[in-house]
Amino acid sequence: MTANYPMLRLRRTRAHSWSRSLHREVLVTPADLIWPLFVTGGSGIEDPIASLPGVSRWSVDGIVKRAKDAVAAGIPALALFPNTQPERRSEDGAEALNPDNLMCRAIKAIKDACGDDIGVLTDVALDPYTSHGQDGLIDEAGYVLNDATVDVLVGQSLNQAAAGADIIAPSDMMDGRITAIREALEGHGHVNVQIMSYAAKYASAFYGPFRDAVGSSGLLKGNKKTYQMDPGNAEEALREVELDLAEGSDSIMVKPGLPYLDIAVRVKQTFQVPVFAYQVSGEYAMIEAAVAAGAGDRDGLVLETLLAFKRAGCSGVLSYHAFHAARLLGA
Repeated sequence: MTANYPMLRLRRTRAHSWSRSLHREVLVTPADLIWPLFVTGGSGIEDPIASLPGVSRWSVDGIVKRAKDAVAAGIPALALFPNTQPERRSEDGAEALNPDNLMCRAIKAIKDACGDDIGVLTDVALDPYTSHGQDGLIDEAGYVLNDATVDVLVGQSLNQAAAGADIIAPSDMMDGRITAIREALEGHGHVNVQIMSYAAKYASAFYGPFRDAVGSSGLLKGNKKTYQMDPGNAEEALREVELDLAEGSDSIMVKPGLPYLDIAVRVKQTFQVPVFAYQVSGEYAMIEAAVAAGAGDRDGLVLETLLAFKRAGCSGVLSYHAFHAARLLGA
């Protein structure tokens, strides 16, 4: 400190809006946002999700319209998640390998409509495709098998890359899958397809509405604690991140978001790599519940939480409020 009160008054720079703008350390822009969208079957479908008020599942034609809206709002990327029809789900999640599945049709349609004006990030995990709701293949006891699952994830990744995915985002938390996926992408000529690893994904209570959105909540047998991280662990998150970076991940995901800001900070400070946070469905639902109860202003809550991610060192944020926030920031 070079001066003391009253020679230094920290309130001086806060006295006017123009001065606050000049001295603001962290800014959020639409370019910091990734918009998660849910894809469903049919045509002309908008299917509201009760546990995510304001969020819907869209058929592919609706997803294309959302993509065009995102481009116009300055959002650089979408994250896609499929709501697979029950009859297409199976014990082995084989629909993930179908080149004409919902995810692949949506990827192709977005790329046909928007080209490189927007990036497409795709989820790699088997829970939207399995009849048991787990992220991988299971044995007779219900334990999720690591290596057998990795083999399927590699095929799923290649399937999505062939459809035009720009970023493969493995959210399954299987050991060794980044190496396997990176080697497969390289070997099949997809050298510019990025991997954004869900390296620090916790077994969280904040995922409930998402599971409703992809149709897995009523199917899930057991829990995901044998592969998603224990919420009490931080050092382990750094080990997970270090492994995934060594295996070829281009960027890192921390999930959930606000309850794990400390993890985002530590990952950024330790590795100095692009870190993204997922403001997950439960976080979104809490904001909407607060607004509905008259306990807060949506615009203020949304923008302040996004600032928290940027202040923690995140390069970007996946948020269901992305389009709303982009319109506010572009105003």
